[in-house]
Amino acid sequence: MIGWLIFFFSIFLGMLGYASYLSYRKNRTSDEFILGGSNIGAILGFLTFSAALFSAFTFMGMPDFFRTHGVGAWIFLALSDALMVFFLIWFGYALRKRAALVGYQGVAGFMKSCYGNRYAGYLVFVSSFLFLIPYVSIQIRGISIFLDAAFPQMLPSWSWAAILVLIMLVYSQIGGLKAIVYSDAIQGVIMLVVIWIIGLTCLKMAGGFEQATERVQAINSELLSLPGPKGLFSMQFLVASAIAIVLIPVSQPQFTTRLVVMKNLKSVHQMAYAVGIFAMLVILPTAFIGLYGAIKYPDASTADFLSQALLFDQAVPVAALAVVGLFAACLSTTNAQIFALGTELRSLLSGTDKFNMRATKISILIFSIIVLIFSSYMSDELVLLARVSFTGTSMIAPVVLGAVIFKHPPKSLLILSSIALAYFILSLLGIVPDKIAGQALDFVMYGILALITSVLMIRHHFTQKTLV
Repeated sequence: MIGWLIFFFSIFLGMLGYASYLSYRKNRTSDEFILGGSNIGAILGFLTFSAALFSAFTFMGMPDFFRTHGVGAWIFLALSDALMVFFLIWFGYALRKRAALVGYQGVAGFMKSCYGNRYAGYLVFVSSFLFLIPYVSIQIRGISIFLDAAFPQMLPSWSWAAILVLIMLVYSQIGGLKAIVYSDAIQGVIMLVVIWIIGLTCLKMAGGFEQATERVQAINSELLSLPGPKGLFSMQFLVASAIAIVLIPVSQPQFTTRLVVMKNLKSVHQMAYAVGIFAMLVILPTAFIGLYGAIKYPDASTADFLSQALLFDQAVPVAALAVVGLFAACLSTTNAQIFALGTELRSLLSGTDKFNMRATKISILIFSIIVLIFSSYMSDELVLLARVSFTGTSMIAPVVLGAVIFKHPPKSLLILSSIALAYFILSLLGIVPDKIAGQALDFVMYGILALITSVLMIRHHFTQKTLV
């Protein structure tokens, strides 16, 4: 195992190093460092978008999610991702059109320019910080529990997280966004290959899809129906989850920025279609792994199930490749989101180019340390924690959509999103109820936000039309 690990990691790290070197040669200004020259093609675009979107929570979280909650895991994720692809086509067009008029340094700075109000920028930055830090932390937590279970006496569990963050810091600080895009492309391909090898192996060990389904039916039939054995997949959960995932390109800056830095609109559309195909290709093998886990490890802990299914039950070269694949999957999301937080802070600065570059790099270092600390306190519920992150950041979606749609967006949207964000945070802290009239909070809040946002936008449209 050690020999195979050294072999695969040497190739992987060598490719990352070369990508950083290529990017470093092209980074002459902070704009090139932050926005990668804004000339990302369709292939690189879909690989970096997909690698940032489907990460450790997909690779490890989805199989474990099925083992616990059932087939609804793939229904909610596959349907939500398909809807997001259609939304990407419109949003990418509208965003790029608006960014071409206003300029773009990051979502926070973009909001500040569109609303003519610094508070708009601060609101986006605070939302990103509060919910991306925990989301990045769960990626690191995921790889840490896996490696610690796989190699229990090799290193302390926190060391795995520290190694991952250190690697991310080195090549992102050297090469900037372009290096991250190149590395995401590498990591996306590795993740797809590895997850299919493991998925097909698990399916074979389970006796094939039909036999595996029959065995799960005999063990726990509720895993094959909604709402699942624990009643999680209610209509409210599925609808609210779909909305949160569809709004990811709006509410999570690492994805918004990737739409802006694409070479042209045609590349954006090609990227959107490819992301949809990639989503299906990544999700399907996690179903096979989940079926296998439900049969062989129904009562095992998350760490035990993942280490057995992804490592000890595989051939030695496959197990070694799985470690590298999981490491790559975690790395792609970690670097994308921490770098995005640095970008957002930089977009609010007004200093010299040299000062902005230095401030961005220092902020990325600070955010990395915060993430490392948080990762020690996260639970093992990777998918549910990821969903909370998606939901939290989506509270500021009305602000971003208003800025994209209107030349002079209504400032009332800032108040609306601020109230929604504050209430959602208070519900997570247990200060206010997490249900309204017996209904799930996020489901109700999405309904209220959609209604009020629509009224405000329609009113603003007719007011502007009257003024003209």
